[in-house]
Amino acid sequence: MKQLLSRYKLPIFALSSMAILASCDKDFVEINTNPNAVSVPTTPYIFSKAIYDGAANSGNKGSLLFGLMQYTTSYNDVEGFGSKYTASQVNATGGVFSNSYPTQINQIGEVIKTVKDDPSKVNLYAAARIWRVFCYSRLTDLYGDIPYSEAAQGYNLSIFQPKYDAQSAIYADMLKELETAANAFDASNTTTFGNSDLIYQGNSTKWKKFAYSLMLRLGMRLSKVDAAASQSWVTKAIAGGVIRDYADIAKVSYLASGQNINKNPIAWQLLNDNYLRADGTNNTEGGKYQDVFINSLKTNKDPRLGVLSVVYVNGAASSDESIQKGLPATINGTKPSDFITYSEPKQTTVLKVDAPLLLFTAAESNFLLAEAALKGWYKTETASALYETGIRAAMQQWDLISGVTNVIDKARIDSYITAHALKTSGTVAEQTEQIYYQFWAGIFPDAQEVYNNYRRTGYPALVPNVYPGNATGGKIFRRFLYPVLEQTLNRASYNEAVQRQGADDLLTRVWWDKQ
Repeated sequence: MKQLLSRYKLPIFALSSMAILASCDKDFVEINTNPNAVSVPTTPYIFSKAIYDGAANSGNKGSLLFGLMQYTTSYNDVEGFGSKYTASQVNATGGVFSNSYPTQINQIGEVIKTVKDDPSKVNLYAAARIWRVFCYSRLTDLYGDIPYSEAAQGYNLSIFQPKYDAQSAIYADMLKELETAANAFDASNTTTFGNSDLIYQGNSTKWKKFAYSLMLRLGMRLSKVDAAASQSWVTKAIAGGVIRDYADIAKVSYLASGQNINKNPIAWQLLNDNYLRADGTNNTEGGKYQDVFINSLKTNKDPRLGVLSVVYVNGAASSDESIQKGLPATINGTKPSDFITYSEPKQTTVLKVDAPLLLFTAAESNFLLAEAALKGWYKTETASALYETGIRAAMQQWDLISGVTNVIDKARIDSYITAHALKTSGTVAEQTEQIYYQFWAGIFPDAQEVYNNYRRTGYPALVPNVYPGNATGGKIFRRFLYPVLEQTLNRASYNEAVQRQGADDLLTRVWWDKQ
């Protein structure tokens, strides 16, 4: 027995180690639990984060879409990619896709998972579904076919290579979701997200209007690819009740201080890219307003010019409309000697970090309704009246952004509307062009919605910049490129999407962008 024991005897240090390991194993969970961490996610907080991230990613495309819609440009080829279509920068278009799925898409999915089966949280579920549609709509409108039905299911269902759904199917589901969510709100149920709802603070009536407004937006998007479906959804949205009043505008409010997530994402990016020094010359990336935008505002005697734009004179920002001047997008890599004399965004309006980000406005509703009236889909009001109301709303919303009442004089608004009345004797095409010129001028700085309607209608009639070494042959591109990593990490799904939709190219049209 003594010999047997000696054969299996362990050294003292081994026995000691085993004892220590046993002790560690006993307290492992307690020792390795962060007492300051939240072990159970708080759904309202996730909803707030989903709104912040969704709003930021929808608005934070900076120089790319601003340049593409000819609001801004730069002498710098990198910063000026959107206005110059520089070939070396094309992969920058994949950023929105890459940033969206880990943030707002994942977050709003988690919110929905926690509230959908609880009858007492019906209003939370409805609001979350509407926000999910907003986030997905901004993604699919840029890329076309995208992961949708299987997206953000890595943790829940171990789907790490989600399929790309056809945009036609995505649109059908988004519109169905909006209708279902709008009808699901229960006025007798007072349970909402409350102050965690950064858009409407739990007001279900306003969320319902937002749902029908998004239905109007997305329904009109189908006007060329499926006119019958487009008319059906637009009519349904109008009957449901869309945003028409100032008080119902869908917006996210921000703060002047604190973390960057609490600051208006468009203003914050523009400032950091170019305008923090506020002196007109030390613009980090060489950004200025483009001549197309400034010349148009000046030619039309647009009273927004002095609200949006400044030129620095002797170190001070001047809103004098007579000296505003836009930078040509054709400048090739060298800073102009008169760079300081060109217009740039105004610090107290466009660059105001505590200004609200407007997600859907009364102006947008009225312009879309004006088009519906032209098509004969809406007969309660005339296209002329809706068009004029849209212009007025677009002017007046700068009060909300600037925090100044009547920042644009009412007499100047009236004068502008009179001078630019809808040509009732013109053709439908001519009237549509007027509506979407005003959309371009009035929805700024929501460059993505302008880009969406530009592709759908062809208006405003922007002239592409034929720049040396551009990626599109001097054409305004029709979609963004998928991230390069998708070709490695999700190759089969990527290949299927490309085969169905067309080449992963800047000039490939998405489903609703029918020629």
